[in-house]
Amino acid sequence: MKNKRLKKVIAFIMAFSLIFGIIQLPKTALAAEDVLDIHADGAILVEASTGKVLYAKNADTALGIASMSKMMTEYILLDSIKKGKVKWDQEYSPSDYVQKISHDTNLSNVPLRKDMKYKIKDLYQAMAIYSANAATIAIAETIAGSETNFVKLMNEKAKELGLKDYKFVNSTGLNNKDLKGMQPKGSGPTDENIMSARATAKLASHLINDFPEVLKTSSIPKAKFHAGPDEDINMENWNWMLPTLVYGTKDSGVDGLKTGTTKFAGYCFTGTAQKNGMRVITVVLNATNGKGQGGYKARFDETKKMMDYAFANFSVKEIFPKGYKVKKHESIPVVKGKEKKVNIQTQNPLEVVIKNGEEKLYKPSFNIDKDKLNKSGELTAPVKKGEKVGTLTAEYSGKNDFGYLDGHKFATVNVVTADKVEKANWFVLMMRGVGGFFSDVWSGITSTVKGWF
Repeated sequence: MKNKRLKKVIAFIMAFSLIFGIIQLPKTALAAEDVLDIHADGAILVEASTGKVLYAKNADTALGIASMSKMMTEYILLDSIKKGKVKWDQEYSPSDYVQKISHDTNLSNVPLRKDMKYKIKDLYQAMAIYSANAATIAIAETIAGSETNFVKLMNEKAKELGLKDYKFVNSTGLNNKDLKGMQPKGSGPTDENIMSARATAKLASHLINDFPEVLKTSSIPKAKFHAGPDEDINMENWNWMLPTLVYGTKDSGVDGLKTGTTKFAGYCFTGTAQKNGMRVITVVLNATNGKGQGGYKARFDETKKMMDYAFANFSVKEIFPKGYKVKKHESIPVVKGKEKKVNIQTQNPLEVVIKNGEEKLYKPSFNIDKDKLNKSGELTAPVKKGEKVGTLTAEYSGKNDFGYLDGHKFATVNVVTADKVEKANWFVLMMRGVGGFFSDVWSGITSTVKGWF
């Protein structure tokens, strides 16, 4: 009897302890299953057209990104070209700062001579293909007058693009100590750019969606840079996953985007590939092999894991077409209009990234914009065609959902009016009022008579 009582007491104490956190389960038991076992401090896998996150590991911690910082420099340059602030054939004469950095052979560089002028297009290719650091600073000086001013633009643009968990201190991603005491003002001598995996993927998404032409350059495996008379520099792309390079395969679909390596950041890579009608974006921060050792191969191996997983298990599918009418929500009543209701439908097709065999786990959910309606739940005429009245959401009931880059949990499309409804004239409104009055009177009489019997 005593043993039974003792067992009950121990069981009660353990249950009490678990509930109130006195005894903690191992972290491995509490954490969600890591289906890919990616060896990196931070990682993320995203479908590019929808922003759907297919895998994430420590995706919101700001870590070193090294030369992947140049994606922001590329974005600002391409935006400046688009707006006519800078031209591709515009020429640049190296400053003392740029010239000095360009001849540091310990850094990725093309040599730039003081007596030469270089076209922005050539400097851009050196940056995007060969990760040339001095060429990057040259672009920063061209756009903003100084690298210090350009860094301000980088942080402002990051905020404008909705990035979180970031800090830019220079245009290149180098550690400031490598800038020979000439680093941009406002940062320390050993500071370095940082971003989370999610923010890095979001920047890459903006870059390839806003300026898809960047992929024409990032996919070039080898090129030459004309540094001076009889001085052509061979540039091999640091993205060794490109089809003709060290870790590339013909059918990989890899065409970008940017590597990064410093002692602080480790081996990093933002990759992108298109295959079977779907494009993915991957990010690994401080990638290592199974033994915890960093290296060129490690960052590409971990990237390949994510890309293979995406292309083997997911596809983009249209689950609701443009003009789709939600069941039981085909129309909305309208007051003071020539018509008493208006049909509503989806403005665009709703596409989602679906894991194989999970099509039935998506259900439509209509959410009406209550600010558009009066107290009686009606729209008030006039109503424009194509006016947004709500949203249609594809709600997912499966497990291990990572949501979207923009923070949304489910895919959503606008629901709009299919037709216009003009406001009825005063006579029609008056007659409706009169008709309504007599209708109410007649209803009252009918009810009274029924009451007699």
